[in-house]
Amino acid sequence: MITVDPNGPSLVNIPSNPVPEGARVGFFKTSDNVQLRYALWPKLEGVHRGTICLVQGRTEFIEKYFETISDFRRRGFSVATFDWRGQGGSDRLIGNKSLGYVDRFEDYWLDLKSFHGEILLPDCPPPFYLVGHSMGGLASLYAAINDRLMFDRIFLSAPMVSLDHQPLSMKGMARVTETLSFLGLGQVPIGRKADKPVSETTFPGNPLTGDLLRYMRSVDVLKQRPDLTIGKPTIRWAAAAMGAMAEAAQVDFPGRIRIPLLMLAAARDTVVSTSAIEQLGLRMRTGRHLVIAGARHEMFMETDAVRGQVFAAFDAFITEQSV
Repeated sequence: MITVDPNGPSLVNIPSNPVPEGARVGFFKTSDNVQLRYALWPKLEGVHRGTICLVQGRTEFIEKYFETISDFRRRGFSVATFDWRGQGGSDRLIGNKSLGYVDRFEDYWLDLKSFHGEILLPDCPPPFYLVGHSMGGLASLYAAINDRLMFDRIFLSAPMVSLDHQPLSMKGMARVTETLSFLGLGQVPIGRKADKPVSETTFPGNPLTGDLLRYMRSVDVLKQRPDLTIGKPTIRWAAAAMGAMAEAAQVDFPGRIRIPLLMLAAARDTVVSTSAIEQLGLRMRTGRHLVIAGARHEMFMETDAVRGQVFAAFDAFITEQSV
C-alpha cells in the first residue's frame, strides 16, 4: 500500500519494504527554489553518535534505503536523507519526467547545501557524517572540497569518479556532450543496457546486486509508485556528469579534499570504474579506499556477505571513532 497524505509528501510502505518507525517526511526548497522530498529518522534507544546524511545514486529514491537506514539507527545514529532534484519524489526538471536531467552537476551541491542548512542544522543532532553512493558519491567529493566544516567524515560506496569503456576520456566525452547540448539536444535520452528500469526480468546478469530479495524490493516499490521511476539519462545530464568526472581526474583534485574520507570500490563493478576509485584513493592526503571482493555496484543492496564487509568498514571508520 501507499501512505497517503493529501497535504504533503509520502513514503511507500509495503510488506517487502516497510517504512522504519519514527519517520518524519516533508518537502524543503533549495536556494534556487526546487522542491525536494526528505525524510528523517531519530536514533533508537541508547548511545547517540550523531547523524548520517545519506545521499543516493542516479535513479534512486528514499524507499530503496529503508534496510540500510535501520542498520545505521541500530548503530546509534539518526538518519537524514532526501531525493535529488530530478528524481524520486522531488521536482522533475523537464517535461519528460521519466528521463534523468540536471542543468549543471553543481546543482547537486546546491541540493546538499540547502538540505544541510534547512534540515540538518536545525533538526538533527551533530556530528554529521556524509554517506554517498555512486552519483551521490561524486557529489559528496565536491561537498568535501566546497565546505570542509559541513561534515566530520565521509563514507562512499562506489563513487562515480569515472566510467570505463567510453570512446573518449571523461574530458573528451564532456566536450562532445556539451556540444550536443549547445545544439539543442540536451533533453534527448542516451543510455546503455545497465540503465534499464528494474523489473522481474532484469535480475539475471544485472550489474547492481547478486541478492534477489533486495533487488525485488525496488521493483515492488516502483510498482506501487511508478512516478518514482527514472529511466535513461539525457545528453545534458551526461554533459554535467562527464564534466564533473573530468575535473575529478585532474592532478590537483585529491589534494583539495581535506576531510577524512573512505571510498569503497566494488570488485565486480561494471557501472563505474573501480580502477579510477583506486587511483584516486592512492592520491588522497586525508582519504583512502578499499575494494570489496565479490561486490557489484550497489553494495548496500548486495548479499549479506558483501554487506557485512561494507558495514565492517563503516564501523571501523565512522562508528568506532564517534564513541
